[in-house]
Amino acid sequence: MADDNTDRRRTDEMSLDELREEIRTIDRDIVELIAQRTYVAEAIADVKEEQGLPTTDEEQEQAVMERAGDNAEQFDVDSNLVKAVFRLLIELNKVEQRESR
Repeated sequence: MADDNTDRRRTDEMSLDELREEIRTIDRDIVELIAQRTYVAEAIADVKEEQGLPTTDEEQEQAVMERAGDNAEQFDVDSNLVKAVFRLLIELNKVEQRESR
């Protein structure tokens, strides 16, 4: 991954339309990653069901939230914002897991 200064120089040289296209590409990538995460979460739900495990795993959720916060700090992003996004992803996965049982 390029360093922040390289990213800033590159975006400083882009037009408004180019910057908006960059955002569109990033948005698509985010949605693709959410889809990938959802597919893996569905596989986890299947394994939990096969093994008779509960839908909720508080210890794992806490580990995910800590990892999200650490990753946010690494990329200099507001950790509360990132944790809120991950909390939403976790809750959506839990709802889907409950509905599929």
